[in-house]
Formats: sequence, C-alpha cells, structure tokens
Amino acid sequence: MKTTILGSAQRVIKNWWISILIGILYIFVGIWVMRTPLESYISLSIIFSIFILISGISQIAFSISNKDEMKDWGWYLAGGILDLIIGILLLTHPLMTMAILPLYIGFWLLFQSILSIGLSFQLKSAGTLGWGMLLFWSIITLLFSFLLLANPLFAGLSIVYVTAFALITTGCFRIFLGINLKKIDKTL
Repeated sequence: MKTTILGSAQRVIKNWWISILIGILYIFVGIWVMRTPLESYISLSIIFSIFILISGISQIAFSISNKDEMKDWGWYLAGGILDLIIGILLLTHPLMTMAILPLYIGFWLLFQSILSIGLSFQLKSAGTLGWGMLLFWSIITLLFSFLLLANPLFAGLSIVYVTAFALITTGCFRIFLGINLKKIDKTL
C-alpha cells in the first residue's frame, strides 16, 4: 500500500541522506558564490545550470528509490525530470541563462520554498519536533525569492549575494529535513 511521503517515512525512508547531501551541496555552492563575487556573471550562470542538473538527477534517484513506499512519488520524479531538462537547456544556452537568471532563480526558489513550507507542516502533523526550524528556513528562502522577483534591476546587481544567501538557507532546510527524516519513528 502506497502513502504520502510522510506516511511512508513513518515506515521506511530509503536514502534520507540524499536530502542532507543536497543541503551540503546547496551550502557549498552558496559559500563559493559569496566568496567569489568578482567572478564573471557567466560563470555563475554555468555553475547554476550545473547545480540544477545535479539537483534534478538527485531528485530522480530519490523518487525512484522510494517509488514502492510513496504514493505520490511521481510528483518528485516529475520535478527531478523538470530540473534535469532545465539544467540541460541552461547549459546549452548560456546567453539565455544570463538574461533570465535573476527571474529563474527567483521563481525556482519561490517554488522550492512553498514546497518546503508544506512539507514542514506535514512533518508537524507527523509529530516531528524539528518542524519549526524547517519552517523557519523555508520562510527565509521565500523572502529571498520575493526579493529577487520584486526588483529585477536590484537582483541583477546583487544576484551574487542574494543567490548565495538563498542557496545557504535552502541548504540548511535540506539538512534539517534529512535529519528529521532519519529520526522519524519507523515503527509507526
């Protein structure tokens, strides 16, 4: 019998560490972006494209490895495939990537933060103690997405720092999520 991600998490979540790995990757990329602000905007575009590609591959792996335990695994698979396709498109069209990067990052972070907020409340209903920290990091990421979308000129000028902070907050969420997925009582 398949259930939602949290219903299955209460029984068995395989590869919970993938969320932690993705979180560490987000934080690593965020720190790198912050430490190299004078690097070309083109390199940020390429790095972001590669990051989206790797994120898509990881999400595909997670959804496939949990397809027997999760009722809605297809949504996670679809999101991973979408990230994979977008990563390939962005890598093959760097000028397009540079033109749309602030808006793309803004909408991508908006989507990720809304999903994260929903997942935080699902974890709350499952009795997970760390759901508040997950909600906190989700809201911070949501605020960064609004900042990017509200002022594209500002976003273009400060894309390096706003992107770095947003990646770090998203990474913190993913690490807390992985830790909480591991802690969920598998006997329920």
